[in-house]
Amino acid sequence: MQHPISITAIASISPLGNTSNSIWEQYLNGQHCFNNQTFSHGDALVAAIPKHLKQDLETLRQSDNKYKSLDNSVLFAIYASRQAVENAGWETADNFGINIGSSRGATALFETYHQAFLERHKVNPLSSPTTTLGNISSWVAHDLQTKGPEISHSITCSTALHALLNGIAWLQAGMCDKFLVGGSEAPLTSFSVAQMQALKIYAKTHTDDFPCKALDVHKTENTMILGEGASIACLESGTAKNALAYIEGMGYATEILEHNASLSTNAHCFQSSMKMALNKHQLEDIDIIITHTPGTVKGDQAEMNAIKAIFGNHIPALTTNKWKVGHTLGTSGMLSIELAVLMLKHQQFIETPLYTSKTPTRIQKILVNAVGFGGNAVSILISK
Repeated sequence: MQHPISITAIASISPLGNTSNSIWEQYLNGQHCFNNQTFSHGDALVAAIPKHLKQDLETLRQSDNKYKSLDNSVLFAIYASRQAVENAGWETADNFGINIGSSRGATALFETYHQAFLERHKVNPLSSPTTTLGNISSWVAHDLQTKGPEISHSITCSTALHALLNGIAWLQAGMCDKFLVGGSEAPLTSFSVAQMQALKIYAKTHTDDFPCKALDVHKTENTMILGEGASIACLESGTAKNALAYIEGMGYATEILEHNASLSTNAHCFQSSMKMALNKHQLEDIDIIITHTPGTVKGDQAEMNAIKAIFGNHIPALTTNKWKVGHTLGTSGMLSIELAVLMLKHQQFIETPLYTSKTPTRIQKILVNAVGFGGNAVSILISK
């Protein structure tokens, strides 16, 4: 990287809550956020946004007549973006850039419109403009009244970190001074859950203490669970005085697919992305890795193999938040960045109950991993 990038604010709405303090308290309580939810094809475990925050979202929906027709994924993004921009002290006149993506996009809205079409053979006039992927950043830009560039994209489960990469690129090129980046996902629908179940990667409904066994290297069955939410970060070029953390390294890679939905056995894409992010840093400089590990047998093991291949005898402390909030798909990478920022702030390691990790003696540099269908890995190195 030419120079560090400052994270001057980060905000989210997720099963963990919507404020820095409430989210940190959730991380400290050692409990997961999963509950059974009934879908058209049966029950499934999910991690949903708390009911009191859904009321806040409904208030947002009713605040503007145009917002009533928007998908939850768009409302999540608007909600979190407002918080992030306010926390960073940005003004509308700053004309900052926006890049917010989603893996699934307007899932619930699309399903509703498509079902209506099948039944009545008529299409709602708003079906196209409210379900296109560019819908997310466009509405955030509208809500914040900023006139900078706005980009929406889908790069499966590494979407949010690819948004962060884009923001860095614009800042380093001198094309913007500030960039709003992140991901938003509202996948708790019958069709979305059924798709994951069809891949045979979804956790079975049961009363296990920790039903999503992300980073558990001894599990014998797939245990991925879907979660919902949005997470948004404010990026500024250079070392801002109000920075929460700095981005010191970034890495990315794509590997040749062995299967439509899997990594290679040793996750070569992760090996390449971690090497790139580390750049000139020594292996022992890295205190923590927040892994992608979605709770699948092969996916988790592949990432572990990649970490061992890169770090050898210098494996840092390892953790993940998916045992707690599930897999929020395109949002997941930014929720991991948020966890990293919180650990840097509080100087406390949040461990997973399913993996015995060494405890770091310091918390100064954290590597965050994300990858999705297509083998498109991203690794981000952030520091105190």
